Amino acid sequence: MSSDPVHAMQEEDLIIDASGVGKCYHIYDRPSQRLMQGLFGDRRRYYREFWALRGIDLKVRRGETVGIIGRNGSGKSTLLQLIAGTLAPTEGSVQVRGRVAALLELGSGFNPDFTGRENVYLNASILGLSAAETGSRIDAILAFADIGEFIDQPIRNYSSGMVMRLAFSVMAHVDADVLIIDEALAVGDAFFTQKCMRFLRDFKARGTLLFVSHDDATVSALCDRALWIDGGHSRAAGTSKDVVQAYLRSLISARQDGELQEVRAELKDGAQVVERHDARRDWVNHSNLRNDIEVLDFNPALDGFGEMRARIRAVHLRNLEGHELSWVVGGESVVLEVEVAAEQAILRPILGFYLKDGLGQMLFGDNTYLSTLDEPVPLEAGDSMRVVFEFEMPRLKAGDYFFTVGIADGGKEDHAIQHWVHEALTLRSRCQSWSIGILGLPMRRIEITRQS
Repeated sequence: MSSDPVHAMQEEDLIIDASGVGKCYHIYDRPSQRLMQGLFGDRRRYYREFWALRGIDLKVRRGETVGIIGRNGSGKSTLLQLIAGTLAPTEGSVQVRGRVAALLELGSGFNPDFTGRENVYLNASILGLSAAETGSRIDAILAFADIGEFIDQPIRNYSSGMVMRLAFSVMAHVDADVLIIDEALAVGDAFFTQKCMRFLRDFKARGTLLFVSHDDATVSALCDRALWIDGGHSRAAGTSKDVVQAYLRSLISARQDGELQEVRAELKDGAQVVERHDARRDWVNHSNLRNDIEVLDFNPALDGFGEMRARIRAVHLRNLEGHELSWVVGGESVVLEVEVAAEQAILRPILGFYLKDGLGQMLFGDNTYLSTLDEPVPLEAGDSMRVVFEFEMPRLKAGDYFFTVGIADGGKEDHAIQHWVHEALTLRSRCQSWSIGILGLPMRRIEITRQS
């Protein structure tokens, strides 16, 4: 044991300690070679070695969230299985302190002939809960999964999304010290994926999370650090932002045969921004590239949370003429209108919103804090308030998006949430945007000058 108290404290804080980990598989070209290997043992080799992982070091401290990225077949899932204990390393060592709950291969730990309820008890027992502990949590597990009467049907009748709902719900209620997630959220519907991402964000405050995803934006947003595995070897480790940027650069470089250059743009002194429309808008809106976005109605019965001294009564998306929109085109100017009713006095109301994607990542947002910093607009009991935010709708890739809306009372650092609605308004982008990135912003100017 180290005599250095700081070093000793750091070692005790490690919840995952993988050192020099390697996993080798034996590859046989013909079934008969497997039989011959069994007969001759170590005296002769009839197989080829395939190292899925080799020389991997990963140290994770309690409370950290670590993302693991890499191409398909790079060894990410193998590493997670070694940490979860479902595989044994060929070389090196893996030590995990605490209870581990893993969501790896969809449906692993479930018996297809058992009902969903029976599988809850089975899977929870595998994860370390007694039958009595599971029984005390069964209502919460079923409520989180929200699969209704199917809970008493055999798992073989479930869709992949229903299996994921049940598996994630069990994992979320076993009080694990370490959660391991391997691309499982990709099969869920948008609303349940949002719920899972909210749970994972809350879990980060009390536990350790290992997260594998091909979505680099999710890894950047959710994880503190990242490990990039390439061909079974560690390629880079560090902050999630740096590792993801290096990984994306490698992908683009490979696609473009390594033809990448670093360039920096500088803004000239005296440059001014002039308000104008995207010059391509008219052409794009008359082509198959138009980004049509459906706007679903606000549901006043949506769940929310807060002190409820003020409530959000309505959320609308309108055009500049004030007409409510059921469809909007990416790049057009819109107004987000929020109506609030005060049931008790609110001295310093702050109303704000976020636009989130299907994984719950915040794409952009704003609030009224700066606008009312010098002149607050207090509300008395019975008062109502209407707040509008005018902006250009970004171009959105195909999928579901959500406006999260909330009202608080207080200041920037010290405020109390009064009413917070996660999916106050749903946008459904029907057409694939040509924009690069999570969302596309209309360009004020694109100029090409040929130099001879």
